[in-house]
Parts: sequence; structure tokens; C-alpha cells
Amino acid sequence: MQLFRKPKLTKKKIIILSAVIVLLTIFCIFQNKYLTVTEYTFTSPKVTTASDGFTIMQISDLHNAEFGRNNSRLISKIKENSPDIIVITGDIVDSNHTNIDTAIELCNQATKIAPCYYITGNHEMWLDATESEKLYSGINSAGVTILDNTTVILDNDIYLTGLGDDHLYNGTLAELSKTVPENALHIVLAHEPQYLEEEYTLSSPDLIITGHAHGGQFRLPFIGGIVAPDQGFFPKYTSGEYKSGDTTMYVSRGLGNSVIPLRLFNTPELNLLKIKTK
Repeated sequence: MQLFRKPKLTKKKIIILSAVIVLLTIFCIFQNKYLTVTEYTFTSPKVTTASDGFTIMQISDLHNAEFGRNNSRLISKIKENSPDIIVITGDIVDSNHTNIDTAIELCNQATKIAPCYYITGNHEMWLDATESEKLYSGINSAGVTILDNTTVILDNDIYLTGLGDDHLYNGTLAELSKTVPENALHIVLAHEPQYLEEEYTLSSPDLIITGHAHGGQFRLPFIGGIVAPDQGFFPKYTSGEYKSGDTTMYVSRGLGNSVIPLRLFNTPELNLLKIKTK
């Protein structure tokens, strides 16, 4: 005696199921490939006439992702916003499926738009010696300035410091900050945001630009990001503006994926930072 009947897949049910699968696929592709540009305005009395209106475009956590052939859509988005400089805040490659050529080609295109500055992320730290040499040589040849625990003075008197990902929490920023005049605007590029209060704020930079958290990977209303590298579940720093003392930090949601290959309600992001006098 048959107690349960096997569900029968009618033609109508097959059509509905197929439509749901197609819609979910389109939704997932959209979530991972639709480029957004988020604008922020940072104001400070330290901003001089020469630096008032200065714009910075941030590229973070590309992880070898491509947006159009040779990242043509990504480059177009950057061009549309006419930044004064472009900062690449780490993880331009992914150590699990490394494609050095994609990273270098992006740098070649980006330097045609504006001066570019680069810092390492954790994935660059995980490359083998041969891959590292090829990547850094290619980035340098493309005309990108690699800021490896160094500070440069931009033409508008902004002090720009870049921290290597292996020097975020060992007092390196404190040492570099000693060379920055108190009345000068000090901007720091650091790949990982979770050291804001325990390390970065101690040196009192004006502005820190970071990534690494991937926006929390999956974002929910009223909750925000769900999980981030080195912060675990329900991370504190995932996207947008954070303040600690006299320091403001901006965290980019980034562009690509790494361990988790899918974003939800968290489209790839470029950050455009506008510097204005107070």
C-alpha cells in the first residue's frame, strides 16, 4: 500500500522552476558585477586652498575580478569621475587563483587617468617570491608608486602615507607620522580597517583609507555586514565612514571576492573621496 505519492513535475511546474533559477542567476550576477561609485566628502581646517576640491578614487580588493574585457567598465567608471589621484589599497590579486597580468593591465590603464599609489594587502603577502617579483615589477613599470611604509608629499602639500600589510600593528605608522607637520593634512592608506582604535588612532592621522572587509560579504538591512576577514561574524568595520578621536576612516566594500565567491546586497564598489576645506 503506497502511503505517499511522488510529486509529479508538470510542465507548468517545470516552467516556474526554470524561471526561478534564471532569475536567481541574473540576480547573483548583478550582485557581483554591477559597479557602484560611492562618494564621500571629507572636511578639515587643514585643507589648504591648493588641496580644496582634491578628489581621490579608491580601488580595493579586486582579487583578479574583471568588469568587461580588460576591465573596460571599471576603467570607464574611473574616467567618468576624473580623480586627481587613484589609490589601490591592496589585494589587487588573489593568492588562490593568481592572475598577475590582469592586475598589471589594470595599472597600465589607471596610470593613463591619474597618478596612482599602491599598498599591499594580505593576498600580496601570500604570493611566492616569483609571483611577488612579477607583480611589483609590473606595477612599477606601469608607473604606479608603491608606498611600502613610506610617505610622499603631494603637489598640494598633502602628506600621503602607505603601510605594507605586514606593518599595520607594529608602530610603523607612529614612526612615519613623526615626519608629518602638525598643521599638514595626513592621509594614510592601510589595507585592513580593524586596527583603527588600537593602532591607527594613536598616531592621529586625519584620514585613513582602507578595504579588506568586503563589505561584510552579505549585507542585511539594520544589521550591515555578516562576516569579514579578521573580524568574524557581525564585524564592526565593513563599509563607509568611521570616526575615532581626530581620525576619520573610510572602508571600501571592494570589488572582487576571495574565499566566499558571492556577494548579496553588496555590489562591487569604487570610493570617490572629495577633500574640502572646513
